[in-house]
This record gives sequence, C-alpha cells and structure tokens, in this order.
Amino acid sequence: MNRRDFDVLNGFNILYIEDEADLLKHTTAVLEDFAKNIFSVQTCDEALKVLDENHIDVIISDILLKNENGIEFLRHLKDDLNITIPAILTTAHTDTEHLLDAIKLKVENYIIKPINIKELLNSLHDVLMPKIQQREIDRSYNIIKTISAVTDGKQVDIIRFIIKNLDDENILKYSYTDIMEKVEVSKPTVIKLFKSLSDQGILTKIQNAKYLFDETKLPIPE
Repeated sequence: MNRRDFDVLNGFNILYIEDEADLLKHTTAVLEDFAKNIFSVQTCDEALKVLDENHIDVIISDILLKNENGIEFLRHLKDDLNITIPAILTTAHTDTEHLLDAIKLKVENYIIKPINIKELLNSLHDVLMPKIQQREIDRSYNIIKTISAVTDGKQVDIIRFIIKNLDDENILKYSYTDIMEKVEVSKPTVIKLFKSLSDQGILTKIQNAKYLFDETKLPIPE
C-alpha cells in the first residue's frame, strides 16, 4: 500500500468531541500538527456552537459521552439539521449494537480506544480523500481556465502558484516580491499578469499584498 501523505490534512478543519479531558488534550495536541484547525470540545452543545460558527470538514466523536451519545448527535445533525459531515467514531467498547448503529448511520470509520494516532491519521486521510481529490480537480480546472486568459508562456508558473496558494476564501496573500522569489520571474512579468487578470475581474486587490481570486470570471476553455 502506498504511504499516505498526511500533509494534505493541513487544508481541513476538524471537530473533535471527547469528554475525557486528558485524552482530548493529548489527541488535540497531536492533530494540531496536521490539521488546519482542530476544534476540541467535551459536549454536543459545544460542538453545535462550533458548527454554527465554523466550516467543519470532518467530525471525530466519542460514542459514550457524559450523559450524551455521539451516534445520536450525528443522527441529529443529519436528520434534524440536514448537516452531513464525514465522521469517525471512537469508543472503548466493541459491542455489536454500537457497531450496527454506526453502520446504519453510514459513519465513515470506527476506532477502538485507546486511540492509535497513526490509525486515526490514516482514517482522517481516507475519509477526506474525496474532498482532497475534488480540490485537486477544481484547482487543475482553474489553472486551465486561467491560462486561457493569458498569452505569455512565462506567466504559467505564476498562475500555478496563485491557484495553489489561495486560502479557503480564494484570497492570495503574497506581494509581488514574494511571488518573484517563489517563482523566479521578473517584476514586469508579475505586474503584466496581475494587470491582465485584474482587467478581466479575475484578480482584485483588496489591500496591500492581498488579492481576491474570482473564479466566476474565468473564461470557459474552448
């Protein structure tokens, strides 16, 4: 089996629900080195608040929380709130009832405690793989569309750099000098490309060294 690349996890937000304070703290400390953001809570009410205020890509939840149940929480999200987020359940128990409930809810994975960090990272990677692949498809298509908007071959590497370094809000936070150093191109080349993309509404400067990339303005390749 090919070795998984855990670096891809740094583009995703994780919600982690665990009522054991020490385990919550320990696992969170490890996941912080891999995820973009890790939101750690001990109750379902806290989890709902996180979901209301943040975009979450995957949920890790213990099943038997204090006076609560992780499976019932996920079912509430799906059936009552119409929120469907990939989930990984953790539990110290292996009884058939919990396993069957998780299967019925179509939970992506089920990990037995004590949590093996490598197993958890592997599971996160596999659960998020469809999103990772879709991002790569979208990124490649945007590169193709953006390239079709320019004619100078020297600008292709800059376009690849722009697309690769957009944040979740399609914001590029690099100055001309930063791009020149990263891509090894001249300042006139960078300026020419930015002006071309700006004229077409594709790239808009919103403040110094900060640009909004509007993919809706990209031309459709013939």
